Amino acid sequence: MADRSGGRPGRRALLRGAAAGSAALALPGVAGTVPAAAAPAQLRGGRPNARWGVQAGDVTASSGLVWVRSDRSARMVVQTAATESFRNARTWRGPLLGPGTDFTGVTSLHGLPAGEQIHYRVLLADPDDPRRSGEPVTGTFRTAPSGRQGGASRWGSPRTESGGDSDRSGGGRRAGVRFLWSGDLAGQGWGINPERGGYRIYEDMLRRDPDFFLCSGDSIYADNPIPERVTLPDGRIWRNVTTEEKSKVAETQAEFRGAFRYNLLDGNLRRFHAQVPTVTQWDDHEVHNNWYPGQLLSDDRYTEKNVDVLSARALRAFSEYFPIRTLRPDLRGRVYRVVRHGPLLDVFVLDMRRYRNANSPDRQTDDPQGILGAEQLRWLKRELSRPRAVWKVIAADMPLGLVVTDGPTDFEAVSQGDPGAPLGRELQIAELLRHIKHDRITGTLWLTADVHYTSAQHYVPERAAFTDFEPFWEFVSGPLHAGGFPAVKLDGTFGPEQPFIKAPDRANTSPAESPQYFGEIDIDGGSGELTVRLRQEGGEVLFTKRLQPGRVGQ
Repeated sequence: MADRSGGRPGRRALLRGAAAGSAALALPGVAGTVPAAAAPAQLRGGRPNARWGVQAGDVTASSGLVWVRSDRSARMVVQTAATESFRNARTWRGPLLGPGTDFTGVTSLHGLPAGEQIHYRVLLADPDDPRRSGEPVTGTFRTAPSGRQGGASRWGSPRTESGGDSDRSGGGRRAGVRFLWSGDLAGQGWGINPERGGYRIYEDMLRRDPDFFLCSGDSIYADNPIPERVTLPDGRIWRNVTTEEKSKVAETQAEFRGAFRYNLLDGNLRRFHAQVPTVTQWDDHEVHNNWYPGQLLSDDRYTEKNVDVLSARALRAFSEYFPIRTLRPDLRGRVYRVVRHGPLLDVFVLDMRRYRNANSPDRQTDDPQGILGAEQLRWLKRELSRPRAVWKVIAADMPLGLVVTDGPTDFEAVSQGDPGAPLGRELQIAELLRHIKHDRITGTLWLTADVHYTSAQHYVPERAAFTDFEPFWEFVSGPLHAGGFPAVKLDGTFGPEQPFIKAPDRANTSPAESPQYFGEIDIDGGSGELTVRLRQEGGEVLFTKRLQPGRVGQ
């Protein structure tokens, strides 16, 4: 793909470094099957290679995580510096990468300067001979600001707030925070299509120059195999890159790992990871559609029917392939966490999978477990009550007021279509909303994906059956690269109104037929004003909403 940096200093060198570690997995000219990754233990000679690129994650004002995968056993070493020349670099000795973590590893960086561009490079050294190391792979990220002023651009010159919807990469200094969110990648059999340019939405998002990207779940579709070709309704042929692991549903540990590795075949995604840190959560398709703990699958494609076995394997692979501060490959820890991004923003990442009750008609009048579990709910209420950031984004992997079904009688998300008083999982959300009101917590905003279209919901007590809460907004954006689906119904319990929605009129429209979507949040460092923009592939703005800090009822 052509370099579209517009001559900005520094980016070309960065891309050369990223390409050095990923050239071996460049997309082929035509679709086809990519052989399964060679077992690193069987490799002989050569030097360790980081051909899957690099990632940074859970970046704060003073810390961050750096991820890599090797093609064989290696020692991970990270160097950080203020410039891409790596003069006066600081060296971080990382873990030994081996088969126990599928040759992946994460190095924790701490004591970083706030609000600055951090350049890093990862070296993989032969564990028996440290002098033998592979070609370094480079990346960059911005730490969160310690005050309200934002940092310099990744392009080497400070960023400005243009006031419009253009890119903010010119001269001057940008104040505040910008991040993007979306979810749902490689779903419904729509994989990497080289003829279309692969996952090209990542190039669109990279041009927005975000401080970080929030992935709202369904980062793989473990239950959706990727076929070599699909015939579209108009007769065109969609051609996928495929792999051995993605030719069937994921059941074994190797198959789950291969599903995560599949997405890293895409050059757009690798370039994005090298330049934008992530905050990642999971949802159902990291395991199986609509799964819940204790479930026994009736899916004939599976020989392993116990979803607890499958979800443990999936969570292990998830922890190996994303840098997440609170989760370790031995399955200790948790997905839910708060990522603090300076005085303007806290991101509360929820896990609406691992602690939920079984999907059901969801009309029980007492439901302490709900969709979050009692412990996670207590954690969320406690953390929200701490007077920290101006804005508190609640990153939910499922929507609140959209009726998402699971078969003819059961429900998958929070709402079940009964517009009356809270029932079932709604009881837990009502308790949380009541807590937010009575503890006078301002600046809450809900973001999600999941339903494969984009929309905005405004919840107000005047329209609701349950009224003991302050008005709030929920925004939906997705998919990143999956099938599009028609809109679902609204549930009236919390009084949602939908001022904007864009969805296809039939199920499973391909990315070639229906736009893919992402959302953008800008927080102004001076006024604290927050602007939401819902965008579609190509960057076009579909809907904009500006919110004022500390104000209720907006």
